[in-house]
Amino acid sequence: MLRSVGQRRVTGEGVDPRVDGLRTAVSRLRRELAALRTDFTDRGIAEDELAALDAMAAGGAPEVRRLRRSLLLVAGSVGSVSALADGLTVLRRAVDLFGPPTG
Repeated sequence: MLRSVGQRRVTGEGVDPRVDGLRTAVSRLRRELAALRTDFTDRGIAEDELAALDAMAAGGAPEVRRLRRSLLLVAGSVGSVSALADGLTVLRRAVDLFGPPTG
C-alpha cells in the first residue's frame, strides 16, 4: 500500500481505527484531487477542507460536527467532478463511522 509523505502506520493499543480510516480516505481524495488536471472554481476550498480533515484526524479525536461541516464543504466543491466520486464516497463513509450529526 502506498502512503503519503509523512504518513505512518498506526499500531498499538488505544488507537481508534475510525481515525486511521479517516486519514486514509482523506489521503486518497487528496491524491486524486492532485492528479486531476482539470481546474475548477472550488478546488481551493476542497484542498483547504481536506487539509483541515487531516489535521482533525491527526489530533486523534475529531469533533463530529466539524467533520461533517468539512465533508459538506468538500462534497459541495468536488461533487460535480465525476472522477472524484469514488474517493468522496469513501470519505463520506469514513466520516459516517464517527456517528450521526449532533444537533
